[in-house]
Amino acid sequence: MFKKKFYITTPVYYVNARPHLGHAYTTVFADILARYHRLNGKRVFFLTGIDEHGAKIEEAAKRAGKEPKKFCDEQNAVFKKIWKLFNISNDGFIRTSSDSHKKAVSRVLKTLFNNGFIYKGVYEGLYCEGCEQYKSERDLVDGKCPDHQKEPVLMKEESYMFKLSAFGEKLKKIINNDKLKIRPLGKKKEILSFLSGGLNDISISRKNVKWGVSLPFDKSSTAYVWLDAFLNYLTGIGWNGDLKNLPNFWPPDVQLMAKDILRVHLSIWPALLLALKISLPKMIFSHGFFTLNGWKMSKSLGNVIWPEELAEKFGVDGARYLLISSLAYGADGDLSLEKLAEKYNADLANGLGNFTARVLTLGSQIGKIKISGLNKNIGKKIKEIQKNTDKNIKELKIQEALAEVWRLISFGDGELNKTEPWKIEDTECKVRVLFNLIILLRSVAELLKPFIPQTAEKIFRSVKISGKTINIKKGGILFPRI
Repeated sequence: MFKKKFYITTPVYYVNARPHLGHAYTTVFADILARYHRLNGKRVFFLTGIDEHGAKIEEAAKRAGKEPKKFCDEQNAVFKKIWKLFNISNDGFIRTSSDSHKKAVSRVLKTLFNNGFIYKGVYEGLYCEGCEQYKSERDLVDGKCPDHQKEPVLMKEESYMFKLSAFGEKLKKIINNDKLKIRPLGKKKEILSFLSGGLNDISISRKNVKWGVSLPFDKSSTAYVWLDAFLNYLTGIGWNGDLKNLPNFWPPDVQLMAKDILRVHLSIWPALLLALKISLPKMIFSHGFFTLNGWKMSKSLGNVIWPEELAEKFGVDGARYLLISSLAYGADGDLSLEKLAEKYNADLANGLGNFTARVLTLGSQIGKIKISGLNKNIGKKIKEIQKNTDKNIKELKIQEALAEVWRLISFGDGELNKTEPWKIEDTECKVRVLFNLIILLRSVAELLKPFIPQTAEKIFRSVKISGKTINIKKGGILFPRI
């Protein structure tokens, strides 16, 4: 039987610096969705990767005293190491410096040029070197790029231009009708407001940047890094630039990203696809930023928490949980190591960990329990939580989905305290009570599979079903208190 497909992407991450918490959040978020849809029987392709071209990378390599290729190779190893540490289950990892990607980009550029969507002109505008984007006055706050707090520089150069202006009205209609969904809905309103100001043609070539894909019709210039990077979503699933032969997984069901790159993903990226007559992604989802004690994280300020630090302090599943539960739907979130330690102790050590230990300790005293009828109230609560969790995950409300699972854990604690099985002397009655608690615990583990898979697996190893019997063993401490 043919399975439904689910294709999810993260952005390709710039390799001018090591992976930060924002990168880790997006990637863990995508991993949760990929795992969830696999568990629900879909054919899943989860793509992530790195963006290796452009002026910022060239400059970072120069500062490190290395050739760009060697610099990118080393950064590639760093990103892959972090994703392995965080138990990321990606199906593909794209590098924009790969020969196959560059050949496809070159083929697309030639097609766009031949079809009149790229023309030669002169571009003058305000250029933010941090974003590697031209900015309009309306993009600036007090004359500065809001993301990099720097005034853009005025640049004027002979350039090849992409006819972005031709797609403004069409994009507004597509987004307004939800043919391309933007979530949260507040971001949809923001993008429609941005598009109402009109789109200008953009420069898609750079004369002074050597580290990039050469234009097939003018080898003295390289392609604008964003145009090159966007095509990874196609080349990462095996596309070679042939418009008559798109990959089976196309289009993406969900494209995840932080809010700072939403505008380019809803202007240049869909316009590029429209020009090529390629179907658009189904949904683009934007999440918020992390701050640390109210301040934007910055290496220069020394207030950065790195993903590997989080994993070292709280364990891999602890770090995954803390990351994904720290941002509400589409909102920003403020962190500190103190807050994270408190949350870890409250939710994981005292919450899930303590409930699991109590149930398994009592269950292991009996060892084997026959499967029997489930208490109606407990069965009803499990189904309610499963339904709510599914609904939230499908709506990409990941923090809210986790909150539902913790409602079930809290309910289980309440049942433990109410029934007090350690006081029950009648063996048959005690077994019946423990059976209900064991099934409740297994239900928690089932729900946690996409979020904290190693922990879920530990619970399953302690509660094994064999035929009509449940074998229970105590197991170790899931989350030692900090």
